[in-house]
Amino acid sequence: MAELKMRVALGQFNELTDDMLTYVKQLGADDFLMNTPRLPGDHRWEYEDLKAMVDQSTARGLRLMALENVPVHYYEKAMLGLPGRDEQIEHMCATIRNMGKAGIPILGYHWMPNKVWRTPDPAVLRGGARGTRFNLDEHDLNELTQEREYDAEEMWDNYTYYLERILPVAEEAGVTLALHPDDPPVETLGGVARIFRNFDCFKRAMDTFDSPNHGLDFCMGCWSEMGPDGVIPAIRHFGERGKLVYIHMRDVQGQVPCFNECFIDEGNLNVFEVVQALKEVNFTGFIIDDHVPHMIGDTPWGHRGRAYAIGYIRALIDVAEKM
Repeated sequence: MAELKMRVALGQFNELTDDMLTYVKQLGADDFLMNTPRLPGDHRWEYEDLKAMVDQSTARGLRLMALENVPVHYYEKAMLGLPGRDEQIEHMCATIRNMGKAGIPILGYHWMPNKVWRTPDPAVLRGGARGTRFNLDEHDLNELTQEREYDAEEMWDNYTYYLERILPVAEEAGVTLALHPDDPPVETLGGVARIFRNFDCFKRAMDTFDSPNHGLDFCMGCWSEMGPDGVIPAIRHFGERGKLVYIHMRDVQGQVPCFNECFIDEGNLNVFEVVQALKEVNFTGFIIDDHVPHMIGDTPWGHRGRAYAIGYIRALIDVAEKM
């Protein structure tokens, strides 16, 4: 594949339909990713199913650039260091090999066995639009989501065990692993430590597993949740080292322990400065829409909210490229 430039792409859908592919094209994108695609298989994804998605995309003039997240139960035992983790890791290795054979170059992943957390009842944004929110004070910090508590070093040891086994397979298969931040990026939730919640955590991961096939799914929204002053320094540090694989472009108002998601143009960050920084570090990956506010008359997936975000991102890229 010829070297590509920084560009917009679509993300966050899990079914490949003709309507979705048409929508991607109508918004002017050539690339997209799928988030936890609904594919057969209780333990792994098979080559035939992955290749069918690639062929369907190619026939429409589109590139399926990444799969983001396998089902949590595919590697939950690996994250928690439970009996059966080696079998799960073998299945993950098979999935990665099948992705490489099918021509899907990126696998986004996270290290959250108890998933993304949000607080009930969305925030009300401009014009009555709705955005998700999180307030740590409204959650029971003593409630466990697993059988026991897991501290940070145990979660790190499990992460190291996992990466030591799957990263060499990714290198052989030509697949790049892209690490997503914890969301929300707090110290612990449900008794499970969150080990990818600040700059030092990611530096440790990238320094420990320094490979051309390992980098960041840089979620701007999660980094904004950590504290907006750290976003551009992180882009510069990891971008200059070639560790930015692709970008989630969303923003929030506030930061941990209390924030809400919002429209891309009303959050903590100057998003044009973010795109400028990406250009300055020679980022050549893609930028996707992420969680978007729910607008009037919108679909559950958020077609209207995503169209607004994608148009905004396209304009930011166009202006940055012309400066």
